[in-house]
Amino acid sequence: MLQAITLNHYLIFSAILFSISMAGIFINRKNVILLLMCVELMLLAVNTNFIAYSRFLGDMSGEIFVFFILTVAAAESAIGLAILVMLFRTKKTINVAELDYLKG
Repeated sequence: MLQAITLNHYLIFSAILFSISMAGIFINRKNVILLLMCVELMLLAVNTNFIAYSRFLGDMSGEIFVFFILTVAAAESAIGLAILVMLFRTKKTINVAELDYLKG
C-alpha cells in the first residue's frame, strides 16, 4: 500500500536540509565557496517550507514568494562569486581566516 506524502514529510525534509546547512556553516568556517553553498541550501529549505504550506493551504502566495527568494538567491550567488574572484586575484586564497584585512 502506498502512503501519501503529507505536510509533515515536507517539513521534516526541510528541517533536515536546514540542519545540514547550519552544520556546514559552523563546522567549516574556512572555505568561502562552501559557506555560500550552505547559505543557498538554507534558502532551499525555506523555499520548501513555503511551497509545502502553500500547497497545504491551497494559496498561491507562498509559491509566488519563492520566486522572489530565488531571484535574490541568484543575485546573491552572482555577487558573492564575483567578490570571491576578486579576492582570489588579490590574495591568492579563499581561506576565510586569511581575509581579515576587510575588517576596516
